[in-house]
Amino acid sequence: MGSAVHVQPGAGARFDWGLAGAAELGRVCAVLVVVDVLSFTTTVDVAVGRGIRAHPFPWSEQAPEYARRIGAVAAVERTRATPERPWSLSPSALSTAPFVADLVLPEPDGSAISAAAGAAGRPVVAACLRNAPAVGRWLHREGYGSTDAPIGVIAAGERWPDGSLRPSVEDQLGAASVLDTVSEVPGGLSVEAAMALAALASTPDLTAAVRGSVSGRELAELGFAGDVEIAVQFGVSTVVPLLRQGVFVPA
Repeated sequence: MGSAVHVQPGAGARFDWGLAGAAELGRVCAVLVVVDVLSFTTTVDVAVGRGIRAHPFPWSEQAPEYARRIGAVAAVERTRATPERPWSLSPSALSTAPFVADLVLPEPDGSAISAAAGAAGRPVVAACLRNAPAVGRWLHREGYGSTDAPIGVIAAGERWPDGSLRPSVEDQLGAASVLDTVSEVPGGLSVEAAMALAALASTPDLTAAVRGSVSGRELAELGFAGDVEIAVQFGVSTVVPLLRQGVFVPA
């Protein structure tokens, strides 16, 4: 267990990275907001916006069996989608795939963080650039942001080949976009949250930054520039995906 100072005490909105950061802030925050712009939380936004119940799941290998057990469809990696199995972690592909009621989304970053945080009993919201303003409005309406009911915003980040966390531009900017909407909460921002927000304030073109980031360029080189274009549509969604009993549904 981390030191008490690691939970950024005394602030109404706090910020950290990855699974370890979520576990730390999840000990004390009243709600966790998970941000994985390219592309888990963007995919969740698209899915829930279509009326699909999105199930976060940490392990790709076990996902098909888990999906069969709960009567759902398991999404596949972008590059493994076929006409017969069009449901994937690509938000672009998912926006036009046939409707399914329940979709399992196996992924090691945002999905794993969401599943772990949900299992710990905290409310978990999936945020991205598309729905950051809507998430902020919901947090205000629900009364989060005091020192007694702090908000924890988690940037999922990406992975290096050795499995370690790679902080990513798009997730820092996505998290900062949520923090921007709650910067006036009664408890104020922690230093970590304020520094994340400062990155957004110094970014003249949010869309260009995400497109030009390592993750954005990587997806474009793989042929999935459409996923980046969906992800950078700031504020177009009013969906607030809330994890209830292990499933993301509209809040």
